[in-house]
Amino acid sequence: MIADDLGWADVQFHGGSVPTPHLNALLKSGLELQQHYVAPVCSPTRAGFLTGRYWSRFGLTTPTNQLALPLDTVTLPSVLRQSGYTTCLTGKWHLGSEARWGPNHFGFDHSYGSLAGGVTPWSHFYKQGAHSVTWHRNGKLLTETGHVTDLVTREAVQWLKQQPRNQPFFLYVPFTAVHLPIRESAKWLERVPPSVEGDIPRQYAACILHLDDAVGKIVKAVDDTGQRENTLIIFTSDNGGSTAENNDTKYPDDGCPNGRLPGNNLPLRGKKGDLYEGGVRVPTIASWQSTITAGSKSSTPIHIVDWMPTFCKLSGANEHAKTLKWDGKDLSTVLSGEEELAPRVLYSAGTHFRSSSLRKGDWKLILFRNHVSKHERAELYNITNDPSEKANLASDEPELVQAMREALKAVAKNDKDSVALTKQ
Repeated sequence: MIADDLGWADVQFHGGSVPTPHLNALLKSGLELQQHYVAPVCSPTRAGFLTGRYWSRFGLTTPTNQLALPLDTVTLPSVLRQSGYTTCLTGKWHLGSEARWGPNHFGFDHSYGSLAGGVTPWSHFYKQGAHSVTWHRNGKLLTETGHVTDLVTREAVQWLKQQPRNQPFFLYVPFTAVHLPIRESAKWLERVPPSVEGDIPRQYAACILHLDDAVGKIVKAVDDTGQRENTLIIFTSDNGGSTAENNDTKYPDDGCPNGRLPGNNLPLRGKKGDLYEGGVRVPTIASWQSTITAGSKSSTPIHIVDWMPTFCKLSGANEHAKTLKWDGKDLSTVLSGEEELAPRVLYSAGTHFRSSSLRKGDWKLILFRNHVSKHERAELYNITNDPSEKANLASDEPELVQAMREALKAVAKNDKDSVALTKQ
């Protein structure tokens, strides 16, 4: 399950202003991955998750309605399907907003939701334009009644109920919550604590409560299959919280209130779109009752690209490891608590390749590029000592900056080596 634009401190277990009892229960049953990194925006994170490779290798650094992955890309669901798993996506795709580029062409047996990005909550339209009408089931556009979070959750629960008891399954639920535009019903607004004041903050809080309830419904559906102990459940977000205008006029009118979203990434610096921790470090839970120690925590830096190698290893489908050139690493020993990962570098390309970052051990380098002057500015942070990135140590550590700059350039040489050729 991947939330959309859910900030570090939007959840109760990071000091959020609203109760998230179902996420709390999932956390209590499992492992908190305290340094889980994603892309600063949505489509790149989704590409990294489904391929085990950095999004920049596909030339992808921004949300896109064009074909994001080559049609012959070996994806996580396609590998799992070859290994006997049935596969489903219910929610937001946003890796090619036309049916010919939809989830069913990338390994999903069943798909439902938005072919494009976040949608209006009640009418389910994407931004005005060629891809505004986007709600579908298995590539066929349809009209549904109800709130987007309820529809995504209902489809996931119904699909789980239909699975034979001994049929291995892979369910991917990329929610649209808490992405703009949001407008919640009185049912959820009435549950927001009185301490949360203001129209948009209360709407946002209600959206988090609604999302939390949806997580609870899906986890219960897994329980009802009788396979909870055998099922690895992951909850995360696609990027940090946003402070954009809620009632974005690019979307068809759906009665959504005006005002900036109060996405909360504190004490981390930055927000959605940034390579600072607040843009790329997100709340993440792993629960697997037969394997993961309940209530445990891991501070190992990990990356969204690690899930494909991990799921392939756990499902016995890891024969692809040598051929797919994964950037991710198998996390199975981290999940079991047996051992942490060996030290490595974590690379991220920012939007439009105007910035990039490298995490290596305690250190994080961010390079900002001016594409006109070609000037490159470096910032260096010790993330262990300074997770809020307040002290730029680049001028104090010139040799380390240079070494990390060279390491970043080495991994960035693979950028655009897997670009989708069919863009029309």
